Amino acid sequence: MNSRIHVLSEILANKIAAGEVIQRPASVVKELMENAIDAGATRIEVTIEEGGRTLIQVTDDGQGMNGDELRLAFQRHATSKIAKVEDLFNISTLGFRGEALASIASVSMVEAVSKAADFDEAFNLKIDAGRESSFEPSAWSQGTQFTIKNLFFNVPARLKFLKGKRTELNHILDIFKPLALVHPELTLKLTSDKKVLLDCKAGSGADRIGEIFGREYEKKVVPLENTRGLIKITGHIGNLDLVRVARGEQFLFVNGRSVTDRLLNNAVYGAYRSLIQRGEFPFFVLRVELPPAEVDVNVHPTKNEVKFRDEWRVYHVLKETVETALQDTMQMLPGLHDRPRAQSFFSRPETSAPYSPDQTPQNMPDQFNLYGGRES
Repeated sequence: MNSRIHVLSEILANKIAAGEVIQRPASVVKELMENAIDAGATRIEVTIEEGGRTLIQVTDDGQGMNGDELRLAFQRHATSKIAKVEDLFNISTLGFRGEALASIASVSMVEAVSKAADFDEAFNLKIDAGRESSFEPSAWSQGTQFTIKNLFFNVPARLKFLKGKRTELNHILDIFKPLALVHPELTLKLTSDKKVLLDCKAGSGADRIGEIFGREYEKKVVPLENTRGLIKITGHIGNLDLVRVARGEQFLFVNGRSVTDRLLNNAVYGAYRSLIQRGEFPFFVLRVELPPAEVDVNVHPTKNEVKFRDEWRVYHVLKETVETALQDTMQMLPGLHDRPRAQSFFSRPETSAPYSPDQTPQNMPDQFNLYGGRES
């Protein structure tokens, strides 16, 4: 009797996985840039055409791969980041699932060329819709270049739901900018339809803020740094000139990973509570660093959500750090004494009190409606 249950083919399984991992061109840019950073690159160049629909190319000068590694990298669940279960609790890299390259290759035409640092020969690999079409030696310098063409050409339903070129470009910028902000030590370049949009030279965090948002921002940010136990907070917060009535200039990183975290965002907004009005949002670029064992990044396929071993400890250290930086630089805050005070609205929430078992991120007051924002 024929069984109604069967094992999916590898190509079909990869296409299904691609639906979670690769949602749009920006997803490809994210995965390839993170791979380059994990490979120790000091320079990364991203080139796109038609909002990433027809071309996405990411070139880096990282450690590269030899021929065997290059082929293996496109196998599902193949990764150099982890090897055993225990490694899941000590992740220090941006990537670790081993799904991205296989997912990308299953829904596009891929050409990858790479040269490992300790090998004399480079190799070129081409894959069309998940099937290898050629593999041969190639002339290439140190590092790796991925060229992705015709994304979703074999998945018409997914292709149909892509937005216009400008919208997809904005989503790519939403990926590129945070990675540029958290890695000011890297040289990064983004080119769209032969026009250079961002050309960031290696420098300081303030330099990078100026390159991305304009030099006037560089003059209006306040550096901060604080270490409390295992938790280290660094970065920049904006003075009141950089307060906006729309979101989009708030950047939070945990161990170098851009994350969305309602609790930590509330920590920052709470520190500004007496300085801003309802519906106003301060500028910040903040990095939270703590031992990998203290944070779980294996929460969501997009890896932009994390869980902390002691989330309230992180909350209080972050809030205290921002409050201290604001207090120490009050004279730098323009118009401080002319602005209406907001104490009546931002009365100290219960979350500022010592930890209570009844307080969770789910029942914490969301005074700023953090889940709003622009449509995707």
